[in-house]
Amino acid sequence: MAKSDPKRKIIADNRRARYDYEIEDVIEAGIMLEGTEVKGLREGTASIQDSYASPEDGAIYLVNAYIPEYQAANRFNHEARRRRKLLLHTREIARLGDAVRTKGLTLVPLRLYFNEKGRVKVELALAKGKKNHDKRATERARDWDRQKQRLLRDLG
Repeated sequence: MAKSDPKRKIIADNRRARYDYEIEDVIEAGIMLEGTEVKGLREGTASIQDSYASPEDGAIYLVNAYIPEYQAANRFNHEARRRRKLLLHTREIARLGDAVRTKGLTLVPLRLYFNEKGRVKVELALAKGKKNHDKRATERARDWDRQKQRLLRDLG
């Protein structure tokens, strides 16, 4: 889906992931949440910057994602950085787990959003970490593309 898709409301975006990792495959996954977590997400201050997903015990968990506490819930609130189970098909779990174990890839969340039905979804990427020289090359290519666009805009 495109960034400007009106059917989904983006809650959190991990923009740094595309800089730090080479994205190989993108998967949409559901996420198991408590009621106060959904209300906290609707406030729009969640963060997935330092989070990752890890295969454990035949399931995949989202680790270190920050979903703020819902202020009106007081004692029935949730823990802000708890592990959350991702909802995937068994074959997808096996495929992603094998890729993490054998190929040394990482599962990185790219976006957290509400889909058209109002359910919270995670866009999960199977990615390979970039070295510093790869990051510099990416930055150089991006700068050159920007300069090209400026030149074409000014000339044409």
